Amino acid sequence: MYQTKYHRPASIDDAVAALAAAEDGKFLSGGQTLLATMKQRLAAPTDLVDLRGIPGLSGITVDADGVTIGAATIHADVASSPEVAAAIPALAALASHIGDPSVRNMGTIGGSLANNDPAADYPAAVLGLNGTVITNQREIPAEEYFVGLFATALEEGEIIKAVRFPRPKRAAYQKFAQPASRFALVGVLVAETDDGVRVAITGAGSDGVFRAETFEEALNGDFSAGALDGASVDADELMNDIHATPEYRAHLARVLAQRAVKAAG
Repeated sequence: MYQTKYHRPASIDDAVAALAAAEDGKFLSGGQTLLATMKQRLAAPTDLVDLRGIPGLSGITVDADGVTIGAATIHADVASSPEVAAAIPALAALASHIGDPSVRNMGTIGGSLANNDPAADYPAAVLGLNGTVITNQREIPAEEYFVGLFATALEEGEIIKAVRFPRPKRAAYQKFAQPASRFALVGVLVAETDDGVRVAITGAGSDGVFRAETFEEALNGDFSAGALDGASVDADELMNDIHATPEYRAHLARVLAQRAVKAAG
């Protein structure tokens, strides 16, 4: 059994310093991916720097412009928040279907976004709702944050502090969950915003979460499920694994997008 040194910093500056001093350190938030990876001996960090005890990293603020969620806020708190449900119902609904109860009561929005699993739910929310990732160094627009499979624009020592979601005119999220993991085999968030319709798809893209421009073009002209009857995503750009073929994922993407449009009203 390898040894790992555990740190519980009292501030973001202390966390950055602890990581910089480590030989091979990792930030720990909810730990729903990192700890499982360590148990499988697929990762062996020398140091774990736990961010959950840092003041100001958890909590939800709702105002006239939108919703801001602290990075250490667990999924269950987002799902059960009446303020989030009133401001952006799609966001609360999305959080309520992440994993299972144990995952929702341990996993955090910051941890999910820092990990950027290609089948995670929150990336669809951030990209579909045109959110902003706020770190200890800067603010990163959704379009610039996601850069590939398990890859983000975060730099070494950069810590997510919060995520800001502007209020859409209407939005909904629909997901076809892989039965064992509860990750999205395909998940689609459709949002009508002041700048037009945005459609973000997770669980399907070979490079991770992406916007479905063909769906957006169709819905900008007619925000109805029927408008997507002739629209499609390119199967050549989708994942192929033991769970589903690219063609099946492409079919699911259109079906789920149509369901999201209906749910958004």
